Amino acid sequence: MATLQSTRSSSIGLVFPGQGSQSVGMGRALVEADPSIRILYEEASSILRYDIGALCFEGPVERLNLTEYTQPALLVSSIAALQAFKPLGIAPIAVAGHSLGEYSALVAAGGMTYREAVAIVQKRGRYMAEAVPPGTGLVAALLGLSVDVVKEVCREASSVGVVAAANFNSPGQIVIAGEKAAVERAIELAKAKGCKKAIPLPVSVPVHTPLMQKAADRLAGDLAAIIWSDLKTPLINNAEARAITKAGDIQASLVRQLPSSVLWEDSVKAMAAMGVTTFVEVGPGTVLSGLIKRILPDAVTLNVNDPKSLEATRAALSA
Repeated sequence: MATLQSTRSSSIGLVFPGQGSQSVGMGRALVEADPSIRILYEEASSILRYDIGALCFEGPVERLNLTEYTQPALLVSSIAALQAFKPLGIAPIAVAGHSLGEYSALVAAGGMTYREAVAIVQKRGRYMAEAVPPGTGLVAALLGLSVDVVKEVCREASSVGVVAAANFNSPGQIVIAGEKAAVERAIELAKAKGCKKAIPLPVSVPVHTPLMQKAADRLAGDLAAIIWSDLKTPLINNAEARAITKAGDIQASLVRQLPSSVLWEDSVKAMAAMGVTTFVEVGPGTVLSGLIKRILPDAVTLNVNDPKSLEATRAALSA
């Protein structure tokens, strides 16, 4: 397949989705269009010791939405989309991933192998699930409030339990997470302060809050066993929204990521400051594309999650 002009790559960034973007059926159409992609699912299944392809393609949704299954499923499906995208010959100038998506981005940038990523996100998901008792956490998106108001709401609600701003996603969309009673109290306070809508999210644990410190501590030992490589493409990390290229910086960044807020809005702006004007969302859903358009209305957003979107992206980048 002919590659695209390298000049087209000079303004392109790749972004990889996190939890909340999963859906039953993800990846199936890509495998049907290119059977070689099935090898990724088979390789992951041998590591995970269950059929990840069947879970992604057929569900059940209740299992797919449990974080210890969601995370490997999203990573595998995102790398499947990346494999479908690679023949276009695009060399991005930056990559980023939203929460779990940061591991997909690291694979894309050459920081770790696919097999290492599958194994580590399975452990990450398990440690996160074990960090809080089942059913005690809650995650919700608050629409229409400023950063300062959301922080104030979380401070007030912390009198009944742990709650924090987990994701600063885009102007007017901030995700909060924590212990169920505290998050419910924060939602009440947010509505009283003008919150347009509070949306519960299909995430089974309160990630990116101090409740994840125990999971981060456990994960640190496993991350230390990985032999990291310098990145071929700069990665804008979640924890500080800064560019990482050196192997020695990856491990500590991933440990910090788990109990810290995801600075997605700042990350997208950092990519734009590096010259990215076209963002390609690689993996299930179009959640990140929607956020990016809210952050940078003039940005071009494309996505690759099935043959139709791949062809549309190919056409747009060839124009």
